Amino acid sequence: MELEALKRAIVNILKVDPGEIMEETTFLGDLGADSLDIYQIVNEVEDELQISLEEAEIERITTVGEAVVLIKKAENRK
Repeated sequence: MELEALKRAIVNILKVDPGEIMEETTFLGDLGADSLDIYQIVNEVEDELQISLEEAEIERITTVGEAVVLIKKAENRK
């Protein structure tokens, strides 16, 4: 569920092929995202899943897999 929500947000914001998105995919290197893109993606996921990630956590995200872990943690805090 978390990965699917994240993929939808990535495709929506970055307009990339969903097949390119795997847990080891990096936002900056592989997807060409910048920090603003990452915040937009996270914001979309937060809205969809009704969770909240801390800014310090978001700043450390480099891969899709890391984002999934943080999303799961936030869901457990609900």
